[in-house]
Amino acid sequence: MKWLRFTSRGKSGFGTLDGNAIAIYSGDMFGVCSPTGEHVATADIEWLTPCVPGKMIGLWNNFRAAAEKNGNAIPPEPLYFIKGANSYCAHRQPIIAPRSHDGRVIYEGELAVVIGKAASGVSVADAPAHIFGYSCANDVTAPELLKRDESFTQWTRAKSFDTFGVFGPVIETDFDPAGGELATLLNGRERQRYAFADMIFAPAQLVSLISQDMTLLPGDVILCGTSLGAMPMKPGSTVEVVIEGVGILVNEYRAAP
Repeated sequence: MKWLRFTSRGKSGFGTLDGNAIAIYSGDMFGVCSPTGEHVATADIEWLTPCVPGKMIGLWNNFRAAAEKNGNAIPPEPLYFIKGANSYCAHRQPIIAPRSHDGRVIYEGELAVVIGKAASGVSVADAPAHIFGYSCANDVTAPELLKRDESFTQWTRAKSFDTFGVFGPVIETDFDPAGGELATLLNGRERQRYAFADMIFAPAQLVSLISQDMTLLPGDVILCGTSLGAMPMKPGSTVEVVIEGVGILVNEYRAAP
């Protein structure tokens, strides 16, 4: 099932995608919910992020091909950061260039794992039961800020500008990432294509290992990291993150107003 959130005629709601329509539900997406019998056409909605994460966790150096090309050692445990809630951005919403930074801004097409049940200290074997589903993501980054101060790596600032945490359009609950792959298109031209099998830490491992450090709650999102091909965007560019079996996330990059 493909779950999503939306607004229509001034009201917000959630439901499941059924062709070009949405079957509207009531209740809690991650708890008890049921269909209302109402439907709305996708043409008549504004897309919202498919959930509102309490935290968005991003992975660095989680693909073997990228680690090899960049000369990075294979990490013994996940290397992660957290993106601010202000960064969340939905399908079809614009990604806005920072006002306070005029350097490069890059796209990073990624697989997003959405937590459906609280996870604290869970095993790898039990981790899949805590995963609600998967979504497309774009971990937008201002890379020149990372090392601008040699005394402090600025992960939070580089990753958390408004609209830099893009994910959607849906959460697919029936998807096996083991055989999947992702493509990122910039202005219609393919710039990234990589298989999820190349991950150093697969989704179940990420959920298990991160849950040893912090409790993961329903709606939390883990971005699995990106591979080769992440490149700068110019204002006016359109970025598409495509995961067959999940969906296509589309956003335009715009100059700050």
